[in-house]
Amino acid sequence: MKKHILIVGGGFAGINLIKSLKNDSRFRITLVDKNNYHFFPPLIYQVATAFIEASNISYPFRKLFSNNKNVSFHMGGFQKVIPERKTIQTDTGELHYDYLVLALGTETNFFGMENVRKCALPMKNIEEALYLRNHILLTLEEAARNKDITQAEKLQNIVIAGGGPTGVELAGMLAEMGRYIAHKEYPEIKLMLSSIYLIDALPSLLSPMSKMAQKTAYEKLEKLGVKILLNISVKDYQNCKVILSDGNFIETETLIWTSGVIGREVPGLPEESIGKGRRILVDAYNKVERAENIYAVGDICLMLSEEKYPKGHPQLAQVAIQQGKNLAANFRRIEDEKVLNPFTYNDKGSMAIISKFNAVVDLPKLSFKGFTAWLTWLFIHIIPLVGFRSKLQLALDWFRLFITNNPSIRLILLPKRNTENGK
Repeated sequence: MKKHILIVGGGFAGINLIKSLKNDSRFRITLVDKNNYHFFPPLIYQVATAFIEASNISYPFRKLFSNNKNVSFHMGGFQKVIPERKTIQTDTGELHYDYLVLALGTETNFFGMENVRKCALPMKNIEEALYLRNHILLTLEEAARNKDITQAEKLQNIVIAGGGPTGVELAGMLAEMGRYIAHKEYPEIKLMLSSIYLIDALPSLLSPMSKMAQKTAYEKLEKLGVKILLNISVKDYQNCKVILSDGNFIETETLIWTSGVIGREVPGLPEESIGKGRRILVDAYNKVERAENIYAVGDICLMLSEEKYPKGHPQLAQVAIQQGKNLAANFRRIEDEKVLNPFTYNDKGSMAIISKFNAVVDLPKLSFKGFTAWLTWLFIHIIPLVGFRSKLQLALDWFRLFITNNPSIRLILLPKRNTENGK
């Protein structure tokens, strides 16, 4: 009988695991996800800033695997695992497995700050990115109507908490949006009242990257007018005031939260299987500790066995992709009764875009910046879009938008159900 592999989560890890096993007739694979599409998180900030459409970085699971007879999709939100029955519970039914792979990823970490959780704007998925896009555009419209200087300043201020790649890329995109678009399309707004703040508790931006990348990001963003506050953290958000750790506050109606993540909860696993940051502890083969036939891959897992990464691997796309592929190979080796291969991370570097035609790239033996780095960023971020829109068309669209500074999708779309006539 075919072994049933149940994969919860259609991110980088889950998708690459499926791609590696999709033609192996020994396995029957079911993908479980609360959404019916895969999306590309590194570009989600461009959706939030109305630069590209969500469809550019999203693709339906059923279409992605429509030609693979051993792959099926179950749309449902994960609720808990029941190890003794070898099943999982979703909000749309119970599913049995021979092997369970948890690839749920992470969620936004608000560090216990309830007001921030309720009122800040995270950007972890497509829905949140579209909500943020609507919020920014609606706030601009309100600022255009407002005659009160104090209120107008509060409406135009944007605070971004988190100086990692997402925060830096978002700050640069918003600054350029203000410079090239807002002054033309919102002539009523006094732009001298607006400020973009980028706040981080660490002493530098892009802290995991090279000193060159950190310095370049700081200088380029500062030149764009972004106000950078380092060694300072957000402590609260009350009455449209961002309260800072140094006692100061910033009035704003837009606090964007990119400051941290935490593993998603997986009810049913032993408490001893959960480690720091609510990540699931796994061995060198991604098998969950103190559990049988359950594996975890990607951002949600914490592997402490690799000597080079004693505190676990970074929560990056490349780690997830490589773990998915390695686990697929090990499932084959299990069936072939061969010795398993432990996971070893091949660090391919990191990168961040800062502004128009400006990026920073850290490769294992080389770091560079500027236009060449921007082209590298563009090339690397198009390659993984397998099964999405034409890569060439997408690249041409990006070049056109960057050159003209005129994306035309700044639409405020707030879907409502029509209740008239029972519809």
